[in-house]
Amino acid sequence: MRHARRTARRITRLAAVGGLLCGSLLVTHALASEPGATGTSGASGVSGVSGPSVPVGERLVAQLGTSRTAGSWLGADGRTVVAVTDADAAADVRRAGARSEVVRHSMRDLRSAAATLRAAPRVAGTAWAMDYGSNEVVVRADSTVSAAAWSRLAGVAKAIGASVRMERTPGTFTPRVDGAVPIFASGGRCSAGFDVTDGRDAFLLTAGHCGPVGTTWFARPGDATTLGTTVSGRFPGNDFSLVRYEDGAAPRAQGDVVAIGGGRGVRITGAADPVVGQRVFRSGSTTGLHSGRVTGLNATVNYPEGTVTGLIQTTVCAEPGDSGGPLFADGLALGLTSGGNGNCDAGGTTFFQPVGAAMNALGVRLTGTSGDDGPEAGAPGGGGTGTGVGTGTGADTGAGTGTNMGGATNTGTGTGTGTGTGPIAALSRVVNTRSVGPGLLVIGGSLIALVAARSIRSSRRGRRAWTSGV
Repeated sequence: MRHARRTARRITRLAAVGGLLCGSLLVTHALASEPGATGTSGASGVSGVSGPSVPVGERLVAQLGTSRTAGSWLGADGRTVVAVTDADAAADVRRAGARSEVVRHSMRDLRSAAATLRAAPRVAGTAWAMDYGSNEVVVRADSTVSAAAWSRLAGVAKAIGASVRMERTPGTFTPRVDGAVPIFASGGRCSAGFDVTDGRDAFLLTAGHCGPVGTTWFARPGDATTLGTTVSGRFPGNDFSLVRYEDGAAPRAQGDVVAIGGGRGVRITGAADPVVGQRVFRSGSTTGLHSGRVTGLNATVNYPEGTVTGLIQTTVCAEPGDSGGPLFADGLALGLTSGGNGNCDAGGTTFFQPVGAAMNALGVRLTGTSGDDGPEAGAPGGGGTGTGVGTGTGADTGAGTGTNMGGATNTGTGTGTGTGTGPIAALSRVVNTRSVGPGLLVIGGSLIALVAARSIRSSRRGRRAWTSGV
């Protein structure tokens, strides 16, 4: 009988130890399998928000220098491609796990070409950006550019050399004045961008060309209740503005959700800079949700109202009224709709003000972020959107009600899709709670079993000692 009890205690102890090992493995796997749990706070340079750590392409370009590289982008297969000017640089890129492409013009050449174009007499209706894939600065002129102006600009391009390519494009490059949720002023209609805060007050971030400082905004045309007033902004040069919500008009909850139509929304949990080739999404009050690819960074557009620089160039369509609306991917805020040409029937080019630069200049951060979240690892991925209060990445399912831009309340359920990395502000994005929960339960049960086995053994020893002493 005593032998059977000893065997039972051994089995109990072995089972408990095995449970501790299994539980530890579950928790360790959960912590290690989530992307973005490494890095140091503030690496993105965006004030008060979390952003990605330097992607491999950008890191290689910085390491190799502007005379040996000419930008990086995501290829059709999702792999990073780095343009290089010599075989040694190509070998370095391949060793880092990226794909290399040897080109003629370096980043220094492309930047010099862009600087020469900026210094030339301004021509409204033109725009240019570096096309890393073709290794050129592509200059586009819309239908308003006269033959004489085109000829003058072509002369500037010819003097620069083969690093510049000229293109005619249909339509007109204009700011999209008149998205996610519409906001109205006496001068027209725009779209709400992202809810932000300076730590004390609530603000709405939108496009600068929508209205100068002092512009009063309403949630509905002819509404007597003020939504807010523009208190800061820049246009031209940049294209962003800050609208201070009136008391009672600020988002009451879920201010980090942007509307995508049909009563649905996407949770925005951080900000980042996009990557050329990345799939992105734009939402606007005129045309709703549309997607496309990033085709250029640091683009310059000569609107009739003035020149704006440092923009994100995309293939996403937009129309008047979409201005100021959010550009995002994988739950990360990327930009604010500035302007472009074409429409959502024929397509076109649309430019966006980078949201990180706007928040840095204004001293604000996204609502719902703590301001000290660590950066994410890796470049943004394929790009998916979530609905309801899903995070917009991985396979999360969301359900609930959120107060979105302009005070509109959206209720939705659905799933987030995509494989890109996301912010680590929420616990579920830091650890895989589906593995952590069971792991902790197994560990807890195993500890209880060990304590119980030891307690039983101690009590039996105590009884034997008491008996022998009588």
